[in-house]
Amino acid sequence: MSDMTEQEAWELDELLTKTTPEISSTEEGPFIKQRNMMVILDQLSAQYLTAKMLETQQSPTEIISKLIRREIGIEKTA
Repeated sequence: MSDMTEQEAWELDELLTKTTPEISSTEEGPFIKQRNMMVILDQLSAQYLTAKMLETQQSPTEIISKLIRREIGIEKTA
């Protein structure tokens, strides 16, 4: 990709500064999908998760994934 000339840079700046971007409320991008997956934990769950993280040196995602797999019967309890 070649560099922009000074004139092209000014034209692009003007276009982006004076143009309102069009946003679709029906499309979901990767950040919206991640936001929809966020969960707020209650105090007891957060404390349990923190204690498990310190004990097992696993990430919250690994711990929660293991709990879910155990709950649905994919993984046996140790």
